[in-house]
Amino acid sequence: MAVCTVVAENKEAPRRYGGRVTAFVTLSCITAGMGGVIFGYDIGVSGGVTSMDGFLRKFFPDVYRRMEGTSVSNYCKFDSELLTAFTSSLYIAGLVTTFLASWVTARCGRRPSMIVAGTAILAGSAIGGTAVNLSMVILGRVLLGVGLGFGNQAVPLYMSEMAPPLHRGAFSNGFQLCVGIGAVTARLTNFFTQKIRQGWGWRVSLAAAAVPGGFLTLGALFLPETPNSVLQQGKDHDTVRVLLRKIRGIHDVEDELNDIAAANRERASSRRGMHMIVTQRQYRPQLAMAIMIPFFQQVTGINAISFYAPVLLRTIGMGESASLLSVVVTGLVGTTSTLLSMFLVDRFGRRTLFLVGGVQMLASQLMIGGIMTTQLGDHGQVSRTCAFVLIFLIAVYVAGFAWSWGPLGWLVPSEIFPLEVRSAGQSITVAVNFLMTTAVAQLFLPVLCRMKAGIFFFFAAWLVAMTAFVYLLLPETKGLPIEQVGRLWSQHWFWRRSILSNYGVSSFISVFLASWVRIGGDLSE
Repeated sequence: MAVCTVVAENKEAPRRYGGRVTAFVTLSCITAGMGGVIFGYDIGVSGGVTSMDGFLRKFFPDVYRRMEGTSVSNYCKFDSELLTAFTSSLYIAGLVTTFLASWVTARCGRRPSMIVAGTAILAGSAIGGTAVNLSMVILGRVLLGVGLGFGNQAVPLYMSEMAPPLHRGAFSNGFQLCVGIGAVTARLTNFFTQKIRQGWGWRVSLAAAAVPGGFLTLGALFLPETPNSVLQQGKDHDTVRVLLRKIRGIHDVEDELNDIAAANRERASSRRGMHMIVTQRQYRPQLAMAIMIPFFQQVTGINAISFYAPVLLRTIGMGESASLLSVVVTGLVGTTSTLLSMFLVDRFGRRTLFLVGGVQMLASQLMIGGIMTTQLGDHGQVSRTCAFVLIFLIAVYVAGFAWSWGPLGWLVPSEIFPLEVRSAGQSITVAVNFLMTTAVAQLFLPVLCRMKAGIFFFFAAWLVAMTAFVYLLLPETKGLPIEQVGRLWSQHWFWRRSILSNYGVSSFISVFLASWVRIGGDLSE
């Protein structure tokens, strides 16, 4: 039997949670993970579809003509406002939907949000797959965005609350694993549908999102609600006790039930979760993480690679089929790395994976930028050797993201919020994620056209900043029950000052900048 120990601030005897990984919890989280598969599929499918000749001829003929010509710079052939609108419309819809999804998830439960998500995905995939004009294609993407807004709000919370404390990292990283599986599935689908000679393979790629959407919709109808959400909906303790015994596989669940009940009483004292997390000092650490972690996750440049990898590989001279196959290979590398992180995160901790993954991504981004700068001009192509080196470096970069900022960017925000602000905090995380994803999707192609290979050095600079942020400001949450994580902040060298004193945003920035001195001191010792 797994046992989780937490030492209280007041030096009381350690609190112990019992429990094991039950088949009931595993199957529930696998079903909920279909939300991650959908997210990954929608990220992966757009880049492949927008590199298909049939899709470009039908909806983006100007881009197709530039791609076939030689007078336009290699870096500018895919620069199109309509093309970026196709990609980013999904994320704009997700951003707008996030706050409604937060309300539904907090008041109605995690399951209803997952049902809404699956239904919207089914509708969006049907419209996208049967589209006859650009308006229908974008409408399908918007409905997919609505589904992702609800799914990304509910699924990480569901998996984090259902998982046993000692294995919460592995279970929650399962969301990113599902994202990776979805992305690889999308790329494999694109690779095979691109070979349909009649040029309608893109319809299959867009419509296939209905498969995980259908699984999520049907599965959510039979999933149990999380114990935290059941108590939040006003059910009695006996109902929650029965559910806890079922999902933990043991009879004695009183300690965990008491912690959930205490968190629910705190939540009930104020219904305005969003107002609380924004205005009250005790939630400043969580608010900072809810904003900065998804922000940094996107400025790693990963979604630029995910959206536009086939386009990028065609930019350096690879053919349509070869570029799609190369993206499949890098996607498999990423999925394998995420699977590896599930076994490492609860052993080595969140901070270690963040830091090592950040260094790995930084090195590969610098080398990609260097090769692109020296080998690829406005016209012509790179050599075959350079092309393979670039594919290898992209795979190294994707692997670094997939076992660090990819899964941990969802895991850490989902486990740091007290119950009374958990749904509001998750909505902030998802909203920032969608906002930054939209910005990257909308700006990458125009910025690539203007900055050329310099864009990779831009992302590398952000990797330096985010690695320092984790090193200085993120405490380790490994092994702590989700309702006990909150006490870490009052023990942290920086956050205890922020909580106990009247620090504002300017103080936060000044102390963060001053804390760079700590890095210099540590490195010099």
